[in-house]
Amino acid sequence: MPELPEVEVTRMGVEPWLLNQQIELVNLFHKTLRWPLSTELYQLKGQTVSSVERRAKYLLIRTQSYIVLIHLGMSGKLCVVDKDQPRIKHDHFTIELASGKSLRLNDPRRFGAVLLFHSQAELNQHMQNLGPEPFDASFNADYLYQVSRSRKTPVKAFIMDNSVVVGVGNIYATEALFLTGIHPARAAGKVSLQRYQLLVDNIRKILTHAIEQGGTTLKDFTKADGKPGYFALQLKVYGKAGQPCPSCETLLKVKSIGQRASVYCSHCQK
Repeated sequence: MPELPEVEVTRMGVEPWLLNQQIELVNLFHKTLRWPLSTELYQLKGQTVSSVERRAKYLLIRTQSYIVLIHLGMSGKLCVVDKDQPRIKHDHFTIELASGKSLRLNDPRRFGAVLLFHSQAELNQHMQNLGPEPFDASFNADYLYQVSRSRKTPVKAFIMDNSVVVGVGNIYATEALFLTGIHPARAAGKVSLQRYQLLVDNIRKILTHAIEQGGTTLKDFTKADGKPGYFALQLKVYGKAGQPCPSCETLLKVKSIGQRASVYCSHCQK
């Protein structure tokens, strides 16, 4: 599933092609994604794109009258192509621009979503349960320490909770906890303020590096230009259970936490 770095890389990839462009046509080819595609999306015709933003794992395309929210689901990807290029299988939603380009959502599993909002207040209502962005000043050690007090939830599940902080998916939580030396099953309420400070720093470090490397291509994700992300080449422990720890050579173990595989080093992570 595309996580925050993959969505941010996608945003950066499509933004130059969309910004200040007039929408000439909207096509809905398969109306059943996670939620049915609303015919209200046709109202985008004639609108001009004013910004392309990201909130959590959502892409937000703003025009003078609407906000389009796009979620890539499990296997979705966006690309910008010439509008006369033939549509391929699983292209479900397209926006054709006056420039002659077309933004296309391709989603084989159809867990993605495209929603239309008429105001910021309406969008805020939809996103009201989301926590802070990991790069926001409000996401800091004091915040994590206070929110985690008395929580018995494993710290890995805690930082993957979108109501706590958005965008720290399984890959990045696994890597950040390894760099910080925190066992993923440790109770969130048992992590000290000092260790939360280091964890915040490492979450930001890993997410920043992943964005710079174009995301993590494991199965479905490719960038908007069709090329893969290369952060997978930098992973230290994710997906490497049974291999030697890169720090101490102890064999890495795996444990299920929140129904997700959590790889860790029993020597380095306490």
